[in-house]
Amino acid sequence: MRAVVAHGAGDLRLEERPVPAPGPGEVAVDIRYGGICGSDLHYWRHGAVGEFRLREPLVLGHEIVGRVREAGPGTQAPPPGTPVAVHPLASCGSCRQCLASRRNTCLDTGYLGSAARNPHVQGGFADVLVVPAERVLALPEGLDLRLAAVAEPAAVAWHAVRQAGDVRGKRVLVTGAGPIGCLVVAALRAAGAAEITVTDVHEAPLAVAKQVGATSTVRVGDGDGLDELSADLAIESSGNPAGLRTCVYGVDRGGLVVGLGLLPPGDTPVAANALITRELRLVGSFRFDGELTEVLPALADGRLPVEPVVTSVLPMAHTQEAFELAADPARSCKVLLDFGEPRVA
Repeated sequence: MRAVVAHGAGDLRLEERPVPAPGPGEVAVDIRYGGICGSDLHYWRHGAVGEFRLREPLVLGHEIVGRVREAGPGTQAPPPGTPVAVHPLASCGSCRQCLASRRNTCLDTGYLGSAARNPHVQGGFADVLVVPAERVLALPEGLDLRLAAVAEPAAVAWHAVRQAGDVRGKRVLVTGAGPIGCLVVAALRAAGAAEITVTDVHEAPLAVAKQVGATSTVRVGDGDGLDELSADLAIESSGNPAGLRTCVYGVDRGGLVVGLGLLPPGDTPVAANALITRELRLVGSFRFDGELTEVLPALADGRLPVEPVVTSVLPMAHTQEAFELAADPARSCKVLLDFGEPRVA
């Protein structure tokens, strides 16, 4: 089978590997689509995501959907051919975070396509992936695999909106209109936000943000247009310190800032006096857990209008071109790899 493997900074390869077989409690999935995430781009371009550096070849990818190929011996699973999404998170189940129903902040977590652990957790950009059966979720009837491919990042956005609490009727600022930022907009709209202002440095992603529910957009550098915003809350999804600063000053006194985009490694300067004197609340949002089971039906019934987020679908044979396109926010939002129909090899 084929797999997309990062060997180091700038070294991305399409390799042939043995087809894995599922053991007891496992399911093999024929992957059809994989969404290229910012972390995949970082491993490709820099050989690292934050503090997590490649120490061995890593199969990338955690935004994946496909069809059940086969279940391991004695394993209860959807029948072969069933369209499924794959939950990328493996938690220990016994630490204090897991016991408090916070598996996304597990003290010993593993995530598909991540170098956070050694050996690395190999990802899902491959023709066939084997995972524990409990991490395979059958898609709601009628949900197209191509649309379901954004379920994982949509769950990240859904979790961030949940961290903000009740957003019904509120004015919200979102900094960064990349794939996650646009999915945050869609999730905010589904949750009942009244006004959603989105900022970005490029026009193309702002256009996508409007299509999924933004009521106004501001291109950074064209005059901030945020002086009188006084939003009730802000969600920082750009991963840029300047975006966090915009959130701090873009919310009203007593407002809430949700930090979603991962910032550069090390300490990031924060306008701490503004947090104090304006009585702001700052909370973090990291990955997701059970939200994936809520996002799938929301995609199926149209509550999450995410079609505009997927701007390109390229065959796996064009992986290099797909990564280059995904790295250019002026030309793309979410780029999918198409692994095609199952291959037996």
